[in-house]
Amino acid sequence: MFGMREWWRELADLVLPADCAGCGLPRTGLCARCGVLLRGSRPWRVRPDPPPDGLPPVHACLVYADEVRAVLLAHKERGALRLAAPLGAVLAGAVRAAAEEAAPGGAAPGGAARGRTGPLLLVPVPSARRSVAARGHDPVRRMALAAAGELRRAGRPARVLPVLRQRRTVADQAGLDARQRLANLAGALDTAAGAGRLLEQGPVIVVDDLVTTGASLAEAARALSRAGGAVAGAAVVAAARPDAP
Repeated sequence: MFGMREWWRELADLVLPADCAGCGLPRTGLCARCGVLLRGSRPWRVRPDPPPDGLPPVHACLVYADEVRAVLLAHKERGALRLAAPLGAVLAGAVRAAAEEAAPGGAAPGGAARGRTGPLLLVPVPSARRSVAARGHDPVRRMALAAAGELRRAGRPARVLPVLRQRRTVADQAGLDARQRLANLAGALDTAAGAGRLLEQGPVIVVDDLVTTGASLAEAARALSRAGGAVAGAAVVAAARPDAP
């Protein structure tokens, strides 16, 4: 059922006219102006306040507002699968920035990632199973796959490792403050069996669509580090506020 629903959505994206996901311009899918908005993004270092313990350096490319918010929600909640490619290209820019900060000049990443010189390992923060079933797809994993493809085309080896798992049910994060989000997610993630061997292949970049308090990224980094992953940083498409240094 899941595969059939996803296939129909992809077919509909190809043959049915759609309004621009960003601004609503009729019969465009993604208009030229909104496309430029995504392509013209530049990564910056995001610093949640207060930063949760264990949060790796986070880079984002867009501010979560207006057209950007509309495009992300169209992909995530309304199954506009055609948007995975442009959003993945944006995510790839944030991944590059995270990797370059960890390894200036292309050297082996420092800190926790020192000595890992293989391909970049993009690990998506997992959605709850019920959310994936309701949406008919996993939006973060889909964007991660598009980002890895973008990186490889640019000559940077990269692959997606969807090794994170939810250990328990968590509450909806909407409406929770930073402290409540940390408590909600504490110990909520773990890694799949055999993840440690896969995580040894290169430096790890945790990826997600959005960062607000950083609680999800910190919990993901904790689980991956516990499994032996060398977490070099985190990358997201958008941040809730423009807190560039």
